[in-house]
Amino acid sequence: MSTRTTGTIAVFGATGRQGGAVVDALLHRGARVRALVRDPESGRARALAARGVELAAIRTDDPASLAAALTAVEAFSFMTPEANSLEGVETEIRIGTALVDAAVAARVPHVVFNSVIGADREAGVPHHDSKHWIEEHLRKSGLRATMVRPAPFMEEMAPSLEHGKIVLRLPLPEDVALKMISVRDIGRIASAILLDTAEAPGGAVDLVADELTGPRIAAAFGARAGLPARYEALPLSVLPSDLDRAMFRQFAKAAEHPSDLAVVRAIEPATLDLAEWIRSTGWTVPTNAAVS
Repeated sequence: MSTRTTGTIAVFGATGRQGGAVVDALLHRGARVRALVRDPESGRARALAARGVELAAIRTDDPASLAAALTAVEAFSFMTPEANSLEGVETEIRIGTALVDAAVAARVPHVVFNSVIGADREAGVPHHDSKHWIEEHLRKSGLRATMVRPAPFMEEMAPSLEHGKIVLRLPLPEDVALKMISVRDIGRIASAILLDTAEAPGGAVDLVADELTGPRIAAAFGARAGLPARYEALPLSVLPSDLDRAMFRQFAKAAEHPSDLAVVRAIEPATLDLAEWIRSTGWTVPTNAAVS
């Protein structure tokens, strides 16, 4: 694959799932990558270094260390830590704001923020609205910025095998289509934008590769397994927190607005739908399941 950007690309969150996917895609394209890490001696950081990634030690509460880590980079990708509480939401906003301010101080030419689908507006979901506020701060910064807004991850789908059937349970009504994308494709799309081989229309793109109802998701796994499948819609009360319940209400509401899947495939033509993702990952029937 070709790259247009030839300078160093900085990534915050490189030891995590989304950030790791961005690093994978950048390295695959031959890009130079600098990972902003809190602990360069951690196992995950060392693994990145072994692959040729430059490590820059940072503290998120130290603006000077952040700005220094972003010096002379051509683009910067960041995602904020997922919040599991209202205190976590405050921390997420603080870190996101600090990263934007550091990019301003370092005069980074292009910033790509891995946000979340629906963050173009406040939706009453605290750990999604936090990303909306970070997006707003980034817009006001004057930086050239692109927002990539992933839908729920295909990797979160976890069907089980019960009495010879594939069973999928989610806290969504069975007639609601869930928007999805694979983590791999989040990385590929973000890397294409970072390297200036693609652009997001209007500076933002919802990352949706497929949208299927629960029964159709279950059927896709059943087809792969060669087994019958069923879907069970769970009540929101099974979720452990108010934040999670608010999030799944938003997922259901988002289904009212079909996505333009062609926009994502214009950026990354090899983006996987769910059936393709199931095949490409080699998904197999869970072995620790109840059988009759």
